[in-house]
Amino acid sequence: MRIVIIGAEAAGASAAAKAKRLLPDAEIIVYEKSVIVSFGACGLPYFVGDSFDDPDFMISRTVEQFTNSGITVKIKHEVLAVDAEAKTITVKNLDSGETFTQSYDRLLIATGAAAVKPPITNLNLQNVFTLKSMADGLMLKQAAHQDKIKDVVIIGAGFIGLELAEAMIKLGKRVRILQLDERVMHDFFDQEITDIFEKELTAAGTVVQVSETVTSLQGDISVTGVVTDKGEYPADLVVVAVGVKPNTAFLQNTGITMLKNGAIAIDGHGQTSLPDIYAAGDCASVWHLVKRENVYIPLATTANKIGKIIGENLGGGDAIFPGTLGTAAIRVMELEAGRTGLTEKEAAKAGLPYKTVFIRDKNHSNYLPGQSDIFVKLVYHKETRVLLGGQVAGNYGSALRANVLAAAVWNGMTVDQLGMMDLFYAPPFSRPWDALNIAANAAK
Repeated sequence: MRIVIIGAEAAGASAAAKAKRLLPDAEIIVYEKSVIVSFGACGLPYFVGDSFDDPDFMISRTVEQFTNSGITVKIKHEVLAVDAEAKTITVKNLDSGETFTQSYDRLLIATGAAAVKPPITNLNLQNVFTLKSMADGLMLKQAAHQDKIKDVVIIGAGFIGLELAEAMIKLGKRVRILQLDERVMHDFFDQEITDIFEKELTAAGTVVQVSETVTSLQGDISVTGVVTDKGEYPADLVVVAVGVKPNTAFLQNTGITMLKNGAIAIDGHGQTSLPDIYAAGDCASVWHLVKRENVYIPLATTANKIGKIIGENLGGGDAIFPGTLGTAAIRVMELEAGRTGLTEKEAAKAGLPYKTVFIRDKNHSNYLPGQSDIFVKLVYHKETRVLLGGQVAGNYGSALRANVLAAAVWNGMTVDQLGMMDLFYAPPFSRPWDALNIAANAAK
């Protein structure tokens, strides 16, 4: 049995390790275009912002560790094409330039995603960065630590954009966020929560400008400014953080089924539309438990879980990935927030009959120091009252309450059940009625 895996980050690494444990005699070969394997890009904003200095902290497993477990990892090898009928791939050795053909019995495509580069003039100027790879992080950190870098402009206000804003503020920079949509975190949280984000960013000194389109960058060699449809702004450094796109261009002639954005469609087993070919991670779709359809949600948690499922199936198993809720969290300065399931916007787009409730409560008892506001929004089915999604925001510890909401949505609980759920009470952590209980009981 020869198992070939394209890509050695979260999904590919998880699948390789699991398959090798189940099939110790199988030949497992992993091809990785870069020199980095088993890398967690989620740590990059914190690396740039000096929360830690050693970039190896973001690497879970080295090439040597894979080799010692019997897995062959070939770095600096790019897969150029897949022939599903012949069950071969075409590989280029980026060191030697040699191109060769490799056969497989089963194939996993885990090529990840690349940062989107929008049609902005002069995007190739110096001191203009994206943040997706280890190389991106190393270059951005080096540039950001230069004293001459004073004004930083971040294009995009998703997870990476906001986390980088915090990092740059901690480095003493003047930070401006430019967002095409009308709100920050537009695709992840509803307006009640994003308004709190914008207030937190502004209080920290960040200039937040929404509903604004960047058209070009100024400068001869290095960037000096940003031009939008509404004005011009100084910039010594620019980060483009407008999202990612699946690395699947090399599959265009295979006939493999994809979503509109190029993400590979897979079933619950991780299989694609082509025989003996699987896909996982940021290059692939994922089944959404509430929407009941394949969606594109590039999260490390999902990549690792589907990688494990596929690893079991590559090893002869019949494991099924149950689905995702898109559960995620973010911290911006002193504010943190978590979300799961559907936002109100997503429920409306799905055509579901829904209601919402939004409350402001306190994080713990008022006689202890540090009491602060906590905000909860619930989205639930109008007729069945089943919880469809939820969002929580507040100070330290608030985001973890979204995990309770994820468990509730996962198990099909109603808001009435959530209202009476037995959540613990202790003065440092909550009040006798936790904020989640209060929000659920306020649902009409």
